[in-house]
Amino acid sequence: PADLAMQLARATVCGAGELAHQATEAAAQLRINVTSPGGTTAAALAVLMEPETGLPPLMARAVKAAADRGRELGK
Repeated sequence: PADLAMQLARATVCGAGELAHQATEAAAQLRINVTSPGGTTAAALAVLMEPETGLPPLMARAVKAAADRGRELGK
């Protein structure tokens, strides 16, 4: 159900944030620590990190769009 999914998503984000806050390791290392080779997280990350269609180019386009709009609004 949607309410349970939201509760789990919030708990996951809070837990990950608190772990990152308290950890002495870099965020990249924390991700490595919880990613089982060949597991579900690894499969998802493989898609998200695709150089042509994954999250990095999407984030670059989103930041550019925001910066472009900011410049337009500043005129």
